Amino acid sequence: MTDAASGVVTIPTQHSVDEAVRRLEQMLADKGIQLFALVDHSGEAEKVGLQMPPTKLAIFGSPKAGTPLMLATPSIAIDLPLKLLIWEDKSGSVLISYNAPAYLMARHGLPQDLLANIAVIEKLAAAVAS
Repeated sequence: MTDAASGVVTIPTQHSVDEAVRRLEQMLADKGIQLFALVDHSGEAEKVGLQMPPTKLAIFGSPKAGTPLMLATPSIAIDLPLKLLIWEDKSGSVLISYNAPAYLMARHGLPQDLLANIAVIEKLAAAVAS
């Protein structure tokens, strides 16, 4: 499902948050894509005495793919590196959310020929979810 206003795509997975993260980490390693950070939002909340369902944000990318985007349209640097949010909702379903490549292209006025540099996130999210 895509929220047209925000450009956020959300897809379900049958995996737990931790298993989806593990799958993502393995896929990134296999493709030589760097995982820059893994933000454990729920873990950090727990450290200050707050509770939230498991929620982790993976920040990853490739300078080879990202640099041409930033050279063409510097403002896209605010949305790079790419991110996948892996989270559990209140009902216990696990979801994967990311910025739609077409939304990012429109938001920053990216040339069409560079869309492929960020469109990989769709296939990656689907592979993690499956």
